[in-house]
This record gives sequence, C-alpha cells and structure tokens, in this order.
Amino acid sequence: MPRSFTTLVLSDAKRMLAAGEARAASFGVAYNIAVVDAGGALVAFTRQDGALIGSIDLAIGKAMTARLFDKRTVDLARMAQPGAPLFGIQQSNGGKVVIFGGGLPVLIDGEIVGAVGASAGTVEQDIAVAAAAAAAAEITRPDNSEEGRGP
Repeated sequence: MPRSFTTLVLSDAKRMLAAGEARAASFGVAYNIAVVDAGGALVAFTRQDGALIGSIDLAIGKAMTARLFDKRTVDLARMAQPGAPLFGIQQSNGGKVVIFGGGLPVLIDGEIVGAVGASAGTVEQDIAVAAAAAAAAEITRPDNSEEGRGP
C-alpha cells in the first residue's frame, strides 16, 4: 500500500522566506535564508542585498543539518562539544554538518516537514530569523491542503 508524507513546497518556502526577511530587517542585517523539504533537498533560498557571501553555505548547511538530525543546530552545537555525546558530529555527512545556531526543523501538526537555516548575524539573531520563518509555515498551511503531500 502506498504511503504518503507531508513536505514543504515552494509556496510554503516563499512565505517562510518573506517572514525571515522581515525579521532580519528588524535587526538591520542582510541575511541568507534557506528552506529544505522533508528529504533535505533545497526548496528555496534568498540572499538579501549585501548579505555575507560566506554565510550562503552556512544557511543552507544549517537547514540541511536541522533536517538530517531533526534537531535545532544550536542544540547540536551543545552536544558536539568535547566530552559531549555527539563530539565530532560535524565531521559526518562529508563534513557538511553545521553546528552553529540558526537551523531549525519545521513542523506542521507535529510532523517534521522540512527545515530552515539562517545566517549572517549573531547566533541569537540567526535563531530568531529562522524561528520567524518556521512559524510562517506552521500557521499558514490550510488543514485540508493536499499541497505538499508526497506519494
């Protein structure tokens, strides 16, 4: 019997990026923001004018890391310190795991449907921008929407 799953789609990602950009504007910092789907594939990315070039890969990596491990990257950072249970995790997955705060799994109705990553400001600002983006997905998806359902 076929199974189905819910995932973020482009319309979700566009709302999320807009919410993240609005939060970034409140800090006066140009941001890079990435959204990945339930499988960890990039759905959408934005680089605001003047955003740090070095933060492009970090934003995408944070989103992918949050989805790979279904954890906030700030939590992984704590667990990856010397002597902690996940020390060295950033070397896994081809070294593409990013353990700076600013990556969050995105949930709809308690189910992880993707993730978001933000990078350019302080860790606290990155977390706030990502949280604003994630909240936009959670509150705007209609309950009966078939959009975002996978086979």
